[in-house]
Amino acid sequence: MMKELNTKKQDLKSASEDYKEKRNALNAEASTLAAKRNDLNKSTKELINEAQEYKKLRDENNEQVKENKAKRDEINAKANEVFAKVDALRAASNLTGPSIKDIRKEIDRLEFTQQTEVLTPAKEKDLVSKITELQKQYVVKKDQLESNTELKNLLDEAQAIRDEASEFHNVLSEYAQKAQEYHDKMISTFKEADKMRAESDAAHKQFVEFQEKADEQHKLFISAQKEIRDIDKEVRKMRKGETDGKKVASMEDVRKDAAELFEKFKSGEKLTTENLMTLQKSGML
Repeated sequence: MMKELNTKKQDLKSASEDYKEKRNALNAEASTLAAKRNDLNKSTKELINEAQEYKKLRDENNEQVKENKAKRDEINAKANEVFAKVDALRAASNLTGPSIKDIRKEIDRLEFTQQTEVLTPAKEKDLVSKITELQKQYVVKKDQLESNTELKNLLDEAQAIRDEASEFHNVLSEYAQKAQEYHDKMISTFKEADKMRAESDAAHKQFVEFQEKADEQHKLFISAQKEIRDIDKEVRKMRKGETDGKKVASMEDVRKDAAELFEKFKSGEKLTTENLMTLQKSGML
């Protein structure tokens, strides 16, 4: 029985060491995954903060777009009022038709075509004819405007207002471009944060799996250690039983010898010191 218990104890010790090594290896892997997960969570948080900052900048620029658009529209409304007066004055002065500005733009366009394109003689003749006619109209319109001070002043006023509105339009366009840039950066950064969060979730899932496996090995290790302690207790009991048995057998022998010696003592035989000690040990003296 003692041999079987010792053999089982050795097997349990070997298994216990194996459980311990596996548990420690799994815990080490779980720690690595936990560190990876924590780093990814930290990076995710930093990206989200960065994206939120882009969002804040986008909203600030959009607010500037809104403010400058309101100012532009307000000024354009004033310009439209002046142009309405211009149209009314043109109609009253019989000055309807294309404006002098539009005539000048068309002349410039046709002259550019004449200079940059290869034309057939017929097309070039037709083009020159159109340019000549427009130049005549331009001169007439110019004379009409110069002779009509009120109309000229209204046109100058309207153009000045349009120029002011254009300044606000240019400013709002710049803010709109910046707002779009920050919006694109915000979207890109949020996507990167989502990707990193997914990696963090995957690392956490692996961490839980390794941790659970490590816990299983630890339970097996604890169970094996308990069995070893139980075997040690059983062995100690068995050894104590053997010792107690030997003590009982020894005392019986002492008593038997003491009885013989006591009979000799009663008959008057002389006993040795050792004989006397035996009698004393047996309790007969």
